Amino acid sequence: MSIKNAFYAQSGGVTAVINASAAGVIETARQHSGKIGTVYAGRNGIIGALTEDLIDTSLESATDIARLKHTPSGAFGSCRYKLKSVETHKEQYERLIEVFKAHNIGYFFYNGGGDSADTCYKVAQLSETMGYPIQAIHVPKTVDNDLPITDCCPGFGSVAKYVATSIREAGYDVASMSKTSTKVFILEVMGRHAGWITAACGLAAEAEGEGPHILLFPEIEFDEAAFLAKVKAAVEKYDHCVIGVSEGIKNKDGKFLSETGLKDAFGHAQLGGVAPTIAQLVKDKLGYKYHWAVADYLQRAARHIASKTDVEQAYALGKAAVEMALAGKNSVMPAIRRLNDSPYQWDIVEAPLSKVANVEKFMPRDFITPDGFHITDACRRYLSPLIEGEDYPPFKNGLPNYVRLQNRLITKKLPEFNV
Repeated sequence: MSIKNAFYAQSGGVTAVINASAAGVIETARQHSGKIGTVYAGRNGIIGALTEDLIDTSLESATDIARLKHTPSGAFGSCRYKLKSVETHKEQYERLIEVFKAHNIGYFFYNGGGDSADTCYKVAQLSETMGYPIQAIHVPKTVDNDLPITDCCPGFGSVAKYVATSIREAGYDVASMSKTSTKVFILEVMGRHAGWITAACGLAAEAEGEGPHILLFPEIEFDEAAFLAKVKAAVEKYDHCVIGVSEGIKNKDGKFLSETGLKDAFGHAQLGGVAPTIAQLVKDKLGYKYHWAVADYLQRAARHIASKTDVEQAYALGKAAVEMALAGKNSVMPAIRRLNDSPYQWDIVEAPLSKVANVEKFMPRDFITPDGFHITDACRRYLSPLIEGEDYPPFKNGLPNYVRLQNRLITKKLPEFNV
């Protein structure tokens, strides 16, 4: 029986540490070259498999693969593309199997969030019925921290560290200028349905009076009157108010405050920026001078201040994915299990994709204060270990020295396929 090759791809919004998972997959596969052949990476995620745009990672040096651990974003390109229903678009799945057959691929490692877990699950289920079994292992990744079963998701810890640091620094700025200038500062962070990143902002408030003074979560219905009263009270007490807000907060009608009416590639509502909406409300109702910022891509690309815990977990999960495949596992995801809060201890367990795909993990209500505007001690105990430790990238000429791979494509064997 010939040694099977592997296919690895990155999916969805990238992170500061997704490349660490890629390094974990590739380096571990190289250590088992007698069992796994070449690792091919999809150019731009699963699209690369459909279009047969396969990157030969064996042409990358060991040094450059190791440098992935210090490099943000997706080294092979990512995509927001979800495979359609097998009932209506069976040709997509048939194409995947054709490509895998043509290049002797028997292992499928898909590195992403909930939608990629669904893709991985479908491939695992359907490949066998199509006569070419594929061992499909999902490698978790999402800054939103909303995958079930796993204690946390790679990418989240580094975003959490970045937003907590940023809102603390901005809070010091506002506090120093509030007498004659800005009274209210608003930082908008990612989080469509789950408020984990907003909660991380709350870590910055370690002492009385420190910002953020108010947090707005998607899990809590936005109450305009209660919010404005909270802002007014903070300004009267501290002379300023710092606010962290999730992009996905909703009103009493269940509508996103920042909804534009557009849809993204996954069919999700396109959000247009809630910070200016909140800022204008504060201006109109309370008359305070304000500033706002949207962390946007900065938060998920900030490898320069990545959490060491996050980097280590991202790499370990990539490594574990290969080890699970070698052990004959299929349709599973390596997940982090928390053993202890302080000192933080964790290990890796096996999660069935049937319980991961299309399931979102929201903030527990007991992680949010009764008034709905901040985090509890229980939440702080959960979050604090995830931002621990520094793992700075190497610097050159005063800037982070990141790697760019060659990403050389192999020769195609099949006819063109339109995505």
